[in-house]
Amino acid sequence: MLKSKITDIFFDLDHTLWDFEANSKLAFEKLLKKHQIPVHIDDYLKVYEPINRQYWEAYAKQQKNKAEVKYGRLTDTFKALNIEVSQPLIEKLANEYLDFLKKERILMDGALELLGYLKGRYRLHILTNGFTEVQSDKMQHSGLESYFELMITSEETGKLKPHPDVFNYALHKAETFAHKSYMIGDNFQSDVLGARNVGMHAIHFDPDNTSDVDFKIIPKVKHLLEIKEIL
Repeated sequence: MLKSKITDIFFDLDHTLWDFEANSKLAFEKLLKKHQIPVHIDDYLKVYEPINRQYWEAYAKQQKNKAEVKYGRLTDTFKALNIEVSQPLIEKLANEYLDFLKKERILMDGALELLGYLKGRYRLHILTNGFTEVQSDKMQHSGLESYFELMITSEETGKLKPHPDVFNYALHKAETFAHKSYMIGDNFQSDVLGARNVGMHAIHFDPDNTSDVDFKIIPKVKHLLEIKEIL
């Protein structure tokens, strides 16, 4: 694919440009300390993280709604830790967690350098499954906002990546075409296959080298700056 034929690059946000794990840990550390909840952050995350993944997987399959993800993951975590927390406090913790989270600023290594290289060469957009109001604040607080023309969330379509409606909506909103666009993300199913299924090009960001994708068909990078060699 000739670089000159590509006009638009769509990025996933969490785990691709914005370091979700590092930022989430900081947010929960503040939350647990503020409310004097008797659990070490590492013990908490060991229980919370798999529960959170399960909730997001259910959300992607439309088996859970936004509120169930927001509150249920905390309810299940404290229950598994045998820590009694009232429902009103669960709701307060859930809201405060998201408020802390969206203000954290840690980015994936090389993110700003890559975006500085790409901006001006291509039109850049965010395409994310995250909650709209949270993702927008993440972009603003972390300094990412100025690099992108559009931030598109799956909430706008009522579907989640990898559903083709999400990608087709993003292409329409950006006024571009699939064959002129790349999707870059860490989730092979949601980002890469979802994009490929509507005719977009894709790059799999896989820092932990967890997938066995044929890189001759779909480029795979372990570090964001490797993308400069492709685009």
